[in-house]
Parts: sequence; structure tokens; C-alpha cells
Amino acid sequence: MLAAVITCSDRAVSGAYSDRSGPLLRQALDALGFETRDPRIVPDNLVMIRAAIREAVASGARVVLTTGGTGVGPRDVTVEATLDLLACELPGIMEAIRRHGAEKTPRALLSRGLAGVVECAGTRAIIINAPGSEGGASDTIEVAGPLLQHLVEQLDGADH
Repeated sequence: MLAAVITCSDRAVSGAYSDRSGPLLRQALDALGFETRDPRIVPDNLVMIRAAIREAVASGARVVLTTGGTGVGPRDVTVEATLDLLACELPGIMEAIRRHGAEKTPRALLSRGLAGVVECAGTRAIIINAPGSEGGASDTIEVAGPLLQHLVEQLDGADH
């Protein structure tokens, strides 16, 4: 099953910052049995993030994890790009991720990330916005990872 990781970061695109959360998520998805391409890195740009998500789903990704752009900074627009594409939201996933992260740092509660279902070009996929930090990405995959296979099966009509 195909999965995609999209890193949303002006600094990573420019080379000023080494993307660490994208490769971490890719490695975790691979360990969960997904076929995962190298993370795609896009700037903190609403239109470009939205296009990257659409392209990933249209190319067959059933799970899309974004990393970065979930805070409250002026360039943090990943959540808005994702919201425009959601067919339905899965708020419990993000609530659990924030709660899990808050056990380590109260800053985890500042993430505005979303989780839900996206449909593009007839393909339905799960999307989850992870924070751009390694810790936030780890929290995301620790909580959501065990659910991903079942979520995709439900998208395809499997029983609960």
C-alpha cells in the first residue's frame, strides 16, 4: 500500500534546515508495511501544499502524512491547505496525538494539525498533519501508526 510524506518548510526547501521529521515518518511508515516514497519538500505556501497533497493522493497514496506548518506562525498554513481538501475530519486522532505529546511537553498542545479523509481523482486517502519537530512527528506515528491499515481498509468498505 502506497504512502506519501510531505514536508512543509521554507527552511528545508532553501537548504537552511535539514529535514529530519520527513525521513523519520517515511522510515516509520516503511516499518508499518507501507511503500513510501522519499519525502517531498514544499515551501510554506498554501497553494503548493494543497497541490502536493492532491498529487500524492491522485498518484495512489492511501496515507499522506504532512510534517510542519501546524503552529501559529504567520507562514504555518498546512492546516488551512488540508482543511480545504477534507471530505471528513477524524478529530479523535489529533486529540490523542496532542494528549500523547503533552505528556512530554506542553508545547504539543499548540499544534493545530488535522486528520481526516481526502478524495482526489477517485482515490480516498487518510491525511494527518504532524508537527515539524522530530518529537511531534514521533508522537504522530506512535499514536496513528497502529490505526492506519485499519483506516484504509475502512475507506475500502471493510467492517469496523
